Amino acid sequence: MTRKYRPMRLTDLATHLIAEPDEKIRWRWVSEFLEEYGWEPPEVQIGLLTDEPRPVGDERWDALLAALAEHFSAQHGLAPPGWAEPRTLRKAWFPAELAILRMDALVWAPAAFQKHGVFVSVHDLARA
Repeated sequence: MTRKYRPMRLTDLATHLIAEPDEKIRWRWVSEFLEEYGWEPPEVQIGLLTDEPRPVGDERWDALLAALAEHFSAQHGLAPPGWAEPRTLRKAWFPAELAILRMDALVWAPAAFQKHGVFVSVHDLARA
């Protein structure tokens, strides 16, 4: 039986993050989402962002999902999905372990990520 390809949606990404406690593998899932998102035409990309993902069980990852949705929605000239607004961290999260990478994220984090308290460099999002 052959299955038709379907790009990963944010809801799918959340499901993978919930199932995987290892942060390195979680980042691989994020990377896979970015890769698949980047290959899709704009009209498909928008549909990958709109449905509300289930809570991951870690507010940092929930904020990351919201930042992704808001960042990519803005690239399409759209307002972020309503579900993204409340997913904001009170304390900033710098996922990078090395100080130099944290500094890069502080300088180059897109506005949507800064708003949600997730400091990831735009260079890390370059796949999409």
